[in-house]
Amino acid sequence: MINSETRGFVPSLNTVVSESDLPAETDVVVIGGGTAGVSTALFLAEKGVRVTLCEKGEIAAEQSSRNWGWTRQMGRDPLEMPLTIQSLNLWRTLKNRFGIEAGYKETGIVYVCKKDWEIQQAKGWAKTGKEHGLPLRELTSREIKDMIPGIASGQNYGLHTATDGRAEPALAVPAFAEAARRLGAKIVTQCAVRGFEKSGGAISAVVTEKGTIRCTSVVVAGGVWTRPFLLNMGVHLPQLNIIAAAARLEVAANQHNGPDFPMGGADFGLRKRSDGGYTVGPRNINIAPITPDSFRLFSDYLPVFMKSWRELRLRFGKDFFDELMARKRWSLDQVTPFEAVRVLNPDPSDWMLERALKGMRETLPAFKDAKVTHAWGGAIDATADGVPVIDGVEQVPGLYIAAGLSGHGFGAGPAVGQLMSELVTGTRPTVDPAPFKYNRFRSTKRFATWGPQQASA
Repeated sequence: MINSETRGFVPSLNTVVSESDLPAETDVVVIGGGTAGVSTALFLAEKGVRVTLCEKGEIAAEQSSRNWGWTRQMGRDPLEMPLTIQSLNLWRTLKNRFGIEAGYKETGIVYVCKKDWEIQQAKGWAKTGKEHGLPLRELTSREIKDMIPGIASGQNYGLHTATDGRAEPALAVPAFAEAARRLGAKIVTQCAVRGFEKSGGAISAVVTEKGTIRCTSVVVAGGVWTRPFLLNMGVHLPQLNIIAAAARLEVAANQHNGPDFPMGGADFGLRKRSDGGYTVGPRNINIAPITPDSFRLFSDYLPVFMKSWRELRLRFGKDFFDELMARKRWSLDQVTPFEAVRVLNPDPSDWMLERALKGMRETLPAFKDAKVTHAWGGAIDATADGVPVIDGVEQVPGLYIAAGLSGHGFGAGPAVGQLMSELVTGTRPTVDPAPFKYNRFRSTKRFATWGPQQASA
C-alpha cells in the first residue's frame, strides 16, 4: 500500500535544537518531550519556575506527532470535559500568549453515523456536551449533505461542534518547546533520564545519561515509557499500550477538496493538513497487544474491556515476548531501555488503514483516487478508565505523573500542562484535579498500602 521509503515516516516534524550543556541544578525536571511534558514545561516556565525538560529522543517524535491533530471537546468522558474545555480555551490563546504557531484553526468537527450503535454513541456524547454548555448541533441527513457536499447517501445522523478544530501535531509541540525555552526553560534532547534520587524520602535529583541534575520535583510525562520508568523506581502505575495507525493522503489539485473541518465516520477520521494533504486514520478500532502486563493488570482493565471491546482487536505475538524479555531493573549507572529505543516507531497496520480508507472512500466518493504518500504507527498510553493521571505520588514527595492520556493527549495537552504546573507549584488549580488522581485504581490503592518497596513484587 505504501513504499518502504515513506512507511513509518511522519512528514514535517520540526526539530528542536538541544541545549549544549546539562544544568547542574533546577527546580523541576520534566521527563518526556511529548505534548504533556512540553506543555508542563511551558506553564512552569511562565510562572518563573526553573524547569529542565529531558527527552530521550526528539521532541514530539512519538505519539505527539503521530496523532490526527484534532482539538476536540466532543466525545470526551464526562470526567474529562472540564479539562478539555479548558484546553480549547488555551488553544485559542496560544499564539497571542506565547507566540506559538501551531496551525490551529477553530473549524468545528462533524461526526456522521449510519448504524444504530453509532447513533446511540453520538447521542450520548451530545447529552454530555450539552450538559457542559458546548455549542452542539444534531444534524439530519439533509443537514449533513448541506454541510458536506458530495457525501454519500445513508448518513442518518450527524453531530457538529462549532468550537472544536484542528492543529498540526508536527508543528505544535516543537513550537510549545521553543516558547518554553524563550521563557527560560532548558530543553535537552537525546538525554534519557535513568531514574531519580531521594533524600529523606523526597526527590532530590534525577540521574540522566549525561549527568545528574539536582531538583526538588520531577514530572514523569513519558507516554508509553512511563510505567517501566516508574516501576524501576518502585512506583506502580497501571498502564497498557494500544497501537494506532495513520496515513497522509494527497489529493489532486483538480479534484474536489474535502471538508475543511475534521470529520469522523464509523471507520475513519479525516483532517485537512496545512501542507495541502489530509491525515486519515482508523476510527473505533485499535490494536491491544496481549503482554505479560495484560495479566498483571487484569483486574484494573477488565471493566473497560467489557465496555469497549468493539473498539479493540487483541493481538498475541511479538509484543508479548518483547515485554517478557525486556529489562525491568537497572541501576542509575547502567544504560537503560530508553537509550536503546530513542524513538518508538510501531509498524502501521495495513488492514487497519485499508479499513479506514475503504470507509472514507465510501463516505466521500471524491476521495476515491486520493493517494497515500506516508503511513505510520503510534503507541498510545492508556489507563484502565481512559482518563489520564495528573497527580503527585504521596508516597514519594516531589514526584508527579502526567500520563495515560489514552489517545486524547494532543487536544487536551495544554490544559494537562497547565494543571500539572499548578499542582507542582501549589497554586489554585484551574480545573478540579480530583478525576485524575493517581490512587483511583485498584492496584494503585494497594500501592498506597504497600509503599515503594513492595510495588515491584
